Amino acid sequence: MADWREDLVDRVRSLISSADPDIVEEVKWRKASNPDGVPTFSCDGLICTVETYKDKVKLTFAKGASLDDPSGLFNASMDAGTRRAIDVPEGGDLDGDALVELVREAVALNRG
Repeated sequence: MADWREDLVDRVRSLISSADPDIVEEVKWRKASNPDGVPTFSCDGLICTVETYKDKVKLTFAKGASLDDPSGLFNASMDAGTRRAIDVPEGGDLDGDALVELVREAVALNRG
């Protein structure tokens, strides 16, 4: 039976993929402590990664500091120089439309 994190990752994967038809998902950084690796999403450069933790799902945007975030999705890594992240705890809400817009903005930034 899927737990809440798997369900959320499936939803996030669907939202990210819907943002642009050229987005490619790959799994990177497989290791003994994380045999499933980390899903990464790219389109003319890295957009974001999706990681699962015991208490949250973390979406880290590679160039998040350069993105407008009018919906206020970013709530982690706020002091990082380049990246920004969205932590979604169990039972937390994620605005799907705002996420799609953020991904589209990231793709546009990558395309220059």
